[in-house]
Amino acid sequence: MYPSGTLRIHELTSEERAVYATLKPECIPEHVAIIMDGNGRWAGHRSLKRFLGHQQGANAVQLVTETASRIGLPWLTLYAFSLENNLRRPRAEVNFLMRLLKTYLESNLGRMMDNNVRMKYIGRTHELPPEVQDKMRWAEEATAGNTGTTLTLALNYGGRSEIVDAFRSLAAEIDLKHTSPGRITEEDIHRHLYTAHMPDPDLLIRTSGEMRLSNYLLWQIAYTEIFVTERLWPDFRGIHLLEAIADFQRRERRYGGLSEGSGEVDEEAERVKIAAG
Repeated sequence: MYPSGTLRIHELTSEERAVYATLKPECIPEHVAIIMDGNGRWAGHRSLKRFLGHQQGANAVQLVTETASRIGLPWLTLYAFSLENNLRRPRAEVNFLMRLLKTYLESNLGRMMDNNVRMKYIGRTHELPPEVQDKMRWAEEATAGNTGTTLTLALNYGGRSEIVDAFRSLAAEIDLKHTSPGRITEEDIHRHLYTAHMPDPDLLIRTSGEMRLSNYLLWQIAYTEIFVTERLWPDFRGIHLLEAIADFQRRERRYGGLSEGSGEVDEEAERVKIAAG
């Protein structure tokens, strides 16, 4: 959990503080995941080049992360670059995104340190360019001692490929330990996921109004609440994160069970009715 005594609510904007005042601080989600969508459309609506949309999207990442750190959100995981992006986007755009990632890490390290943010990554990051991997390791090592929000970037990530990698790792473990496949549990699979070190998301936010998961955290979001906004990612700010959390807190999470007063049958009362004719 987020260390006590480290909230920085006074650093929120007045608009953010107004929304935060409506929240129950003890019910802040432990883990929020975001599908950052709409950079290209944001640029297109303004007759700008796509790369300018990506630049504005990188700025939104830092602003949202800083708000998350101020309210004590323990885990924030952002879908930054999918496996499909790497395979299907024009190579010039992919190369730009890799340069943008390096620039983001270099230029924002000081702000991450000021906000006590710790950097992590998930995905097939070993397939990224070596110089990008070097910069990622540099930022991760520099922030390793921070104790606030853990910002995880999903890079060269795909939910199905994560499950494939988990099964491969689990199969190797079974072979090494001569374990019976019949003894495999969900926890065994969880241990081999990229996200084994973090809790499953409580809240998934998707920007740009698209109603799909886009191969993101497929195993982990089994019981995650989903919030979709029409707002494009470059226009998403900390106040919109707080509004999504406010919506989350108004929901009732049942994990497949029933809530009080949901109309479940009182079996004993029904037997009495039947016996009475």
